[in-house]
Amino acid sequence: MEGVKLRGQSFLDIGFGQGFSLLSAASMGARVVGCDINPKCGTVLDRSLPLFPDLVGLKLDVEIGSILDPEVVHRLRGRVAAEGGFDVVHSWGALHHTGDLRRANDRAASLVRPGGALVIAIYNRHWSSPAWLLIKWLYCKSPRWVQRALVSLLYPVIWLAKLIVTRENPGKKERGMNFFYDVVDWVGGYPYEYMSVPEVGALRELHGFRLLRAISAKVPTGCNEFVFSKTDNKGKVASPPRTTPIR
Repeated sequence: MEGVKLRGQSFLDIGFGQGFSLLSAASMGARVVGCDINPKCGTVLDRSLPLFPDLVGLKLDVEIGSILDPEVVHRLRGRVAAEGGFDVVHSWGALHHTGDLRRANDRAASLVRPGGALVIAIYNRHWSSPAWLLIKWLYCKSPRWVQRALVSLLYPVIWLAKLIVTRENPGKKERGMNFFYDVVDWVGGYPYEYMSVPEVGALRELHGFRLLRAISAKVPTGCNEFVFSKTDNKGKVASPPRTTPIR
């Protein structure tokens, strides 16, 4: 996605996972902070760091904890207290796995400084979303053999659906996990919530944000992508910043 200035900006990545977005922002000159609920992600981030030679030796600022935890939010806010928040808050496909999407969305938005940007990706609402919610719940509540059976059953269904919708071979990918682990990640991705583009836009506009850009999901249950700008202290909306790719 393009449209967010990074050089010299403070950048918070919520749910940083492997750390590629966080490290990419750092390599573009941002002052980065990462937050993830999984302690293992801190270890994985250290392993990802050598893939960015220009960042070798960089001391990464990481907060391990849930964005739903007020203490975690308080500590994150403390890192940029003098600036009134982060210039960019980024959360790519993470807020809908917290178990409380609306509150997580609000907590993330509360960390954006006036005039700053909120960049998020949220699963799209589709007629099949409730069925996927049930499948994901069942997967996470089942013994290992049932989980394997679900993945085996749904693998060809998901493969064919992606082929029909995108007209591209799902097995040929330029980035990310191979398709098998994509299926495992999708089938087992619970908690799971979803919102339509208008729902996400309306939620943020109620709290002083303006939608600058929305990109609809390539597949019906995929992630819609959003870039919001937060009004400044005078109630004005910041102009769209100079375009810089962030992924």
